[in-house]
Amino acid sequence: MKINPIQLQKHLKGVTYPASKQDLLQKAESNGVDDNVRSVLQALPEQEYGKPTDVTAAVKNLDNK
Repeated sequence: MKINPIQLQKHLKGVTYPASKQDLLQKAESNGVDDNVRSVLQALPEQEYGKPTDVTAAVKNLDNK
């Protein structure tokens, strides 16, 4: 489930932090997310993300599982 952090943040442009997983998915959908990024966001834990780097760290953590 590798994803480029820059690509990820491009899809999350305009997110107001802190943001829930659902907030991230909704913003990504409105930014024209592709299937790969959508599946990564759907796999994230249900929690509040305080800043963009929290999302990037959670995605990296998915890669390590």
